[in-house]
Amino acid sequence: MHRDSSLCGADAEQLALDYLQQQGLKYLARNFRTPRGEIDLIMRDNADLVFVEVRFRQSNDFGSPEESITPQKCQRLTAAALAFMQSRQLTNKLCARFDAVAISPAPNQSGDNLHINWIKNILQ
Repeated sequence: MHRDSSLCGADAEQLALDYLQQQGLKYLARNFRTPRGEIDLIMRDNADLVFVEVRFRQSNDFGSPEESITPQKCQRLTAAALAFMQSRQLTNKLCARFDAVAISPAPNQSGDNLHINWIKNILQ
């Protein structure tokens, strides 16, 4: 593993943000924290408020980034999303959706190629 080509969490979040904006979503907030959880990105997709969990793995040796989204993580996401909506008085105004952006090395590639997997509605 080369240190100079490795991404950190903030880099992965920026990559996810850029990707989602290219897909037409509008940026609202980043790293919203509450005592019960954190939301990496908060976006708008037309009329929907989208809470995005960004998951990144340098390799798939210990499982994919998608596999790291546990039920406990989903509970923390839900709690933080509710706190965000309440703090901005949005609970009765917008529909909420929970998405994930999983970033991992591209299959059968070497170097800096990354695979981005946008998963909509992870809590269904």
